[in-house]
Formats: sequence, C-alpha cells, structure tokens
Amino acid sequence: MRSKAQGLSRPEFVLAADDSRLDNVVLINLHPRTRDKRAEILSGLQKKQKSINPKYFYDSRGSGLFEQITGLPEYYPTRTERQILKCNARAMAESCGRKCVLIEPGSGSSEKVRLLLDDLKPAAYVPMDISADFLKQSAIQLAEEYPWLKIHAVCTDFSKQEKEPDWLPAGKRVVFYPGSTLGNMRPAEASGFLRKLGHWLDQDGGVLIGIDMHKSTRVLEAAYNDAQGITALFNLNILSNINALMNANFDIDRFTHHAFYNEQAYRIEMHLVSKEDQVVELGDTKIRLVRGETIHTENSYKYTMESFHEIARNSGFAVRSSWSDKQQLFSVYYLELDATGAG
Repeated sequence: MRSKAQGLSRPEFVLAADDSRLDNVVLINLHPRTRDKRAEILSGLQKKQKSINPKYFYDSRGSGLFEQITGLPEYYPTRTERQILKCNARAMAESCGRKCVLIEPGSGSSEKVRLLLDDLKPAAYVPMDISADFLKQSAIQLAEEYPWLKIHAVCTDFSKQEKEPDWLPAGKRVVFYPGSTLGNMRPAEASGFLRKLGHWLDQDGGVLIGIDMHKSTRVLEAAYNDAQGITALFNLNILSNINALMNANFDIDRFTHHAFYNEQAYRIEMHLVSKEDQVVELGDTKIRLVRGETIHTENSYKYTMESFHEIARNSGFAVRSSWSDKQQLFSVYYLELDATGAG
C-alpha cells in the first residue's frame, strides 16, 4: 500500500444513494478547488496567439452539441473506438487482468467502460470527475445496472492529483483513459501526463488508452468540418460560454469556424476567425481583434504507431498490447511500466 498522498483535504465519504439496496457504491469527495476562471480566460485571450482552453466548450449546450458530433458520419473516432472496445473486450481483460482496480479519470457518464465490465470483472471501478453531482448520478446509474460491481467514485481535480487517494481498494491498478483525450495535449504535456499516471501504479499496473491515429488530411479535415455544420456550432458556442462566465459581449456572428490538419505538427487545429476589426469587452477588460485574427480553441494530435511507442517509452512505459480497426483509424493500447527503466 502506498503512503498517503500529501496536501489533500480530508475526504468526505458520502453514500451515493439513499436506497439501501445500492450498497455497492460510495462517493469520496475530496472537495477540489476550481481554478480562477477569469484569470485563466484573460491570460489566453491576451497572448499574441489568442486562445481559449477547450474545457470551456462544455457548458450544457456544448455538451449536447458534442454528443451530436459523435454520431456524425464524418466523425469516426467515437464509433470506431467503441467498436474496438466491444470486439476486443475479452483480449483487453486478459491484458489488464481480471479483478483489477479500474480507475477512469474524467469518467463523465462512464459510457465506454460498460463495454468492458462483463469481461474484465474488476474488483472495483473508480470513476473520477470534478463535478460531484454529475459523478454521483452517473455512479448510481452504473450501480443499478451492475449490482455486482463495487464503485468507489472520487470527486477530484485529476490534473492536481499526483498520486491515487489512499482510500481506494487494494489491488492491481489499471487506468482507463479512452477517447483520445491525450491528443488534446502537446507532446511534452502528454509525456508528463503519462509519467504522472505511472505514479499511480505499482510495477504490475497498467494503462488502457485510446489514441487517434495519423491518416489522410482529407479524412481528418472532414471529421472536423462536417457537412451539417455541427462542429462549427460547437466551436462557436465556446464564445457564448465565455460571455456567460465573464460578462463578455462576444458577437458570434462576427466569427467563423476554421479547422485544418497541420501536417507538420500532426495535429488538427480548431480556430475562430474574426471576420472584422473589433473590440470585445470582458467585464472591464477590452480585447482587440483585427480582421483575420484567430482565437485558437483546440489541438487534437494524431499519432503514428512509431510516434506513440516513442512517447510511451519516453514516459517510462512499454506497449504490451494494441488493438485497431481494419482501416487503422484509431487504436487502443495497453501500457505497462517499463521494467528496464527506460524514460
């Protein structure tokens, strides 16, 4: 058992349901502190290349738009990853080891883990999310569907959680990180993130992670410029969220969506382009934009097999197993700590 993580507030153990039949779920609330949103948003918009953190896509409307995106014919990642998980759940269970403690940072509604549970049969599932109410609702629903599954839901800001909380069940740790979320990080950040995951694991632990693969520019750009314009609405909606959060006056009609594949950097870039010279007020702060200037809202890095193996190796991991679709659009990798000490 690891020593207690330092600097954490005293945990609050809360039964996640009044229904006594749901004795397989508990919420552990670490009371995460939210960052100063105003300072973070202003810092991004005052840079030479203006930017907004992509986490601000996800107000209620943005989350709904993203759900629509995942069902679009051009947007392959979600359905492809789901199919990979569904078709290879048994092999993934063999790699991860049944009766492991399965940890999912940023678990959301725990949708994809459902594709693995029957084969994996984890000793415990640990969904982690920053929103206590949403986490509680998701955990209760999952507990009702899987009454045999022990759920230890942890409300925390995973980005600030250097080690696993001391109050988790004992056993082999496996981190489940689907959705190619690693692709939203620059390569150096992705390496740092993987190294942090390594701090959560003993030598027998592992990481099951979804990665979007490099492919033709045509396929990639179509996925982020769908014919129905839903991705454009999703991108533009971030300004509506900033208006609400910052008492700002962004006029969405003065911006247009622009997404392209940067072939040199192996990443999709999403931007909002100012159609004209304009001044935007965020409370008492003014932001000036000239015609054609962009606000960078998201990166989505794509990996070749070789480049992902390299980033895993540089982070102290070795790739033990991998699964992909026939077109190799998307891959799921199982990583373990490299016993040779590489990275």
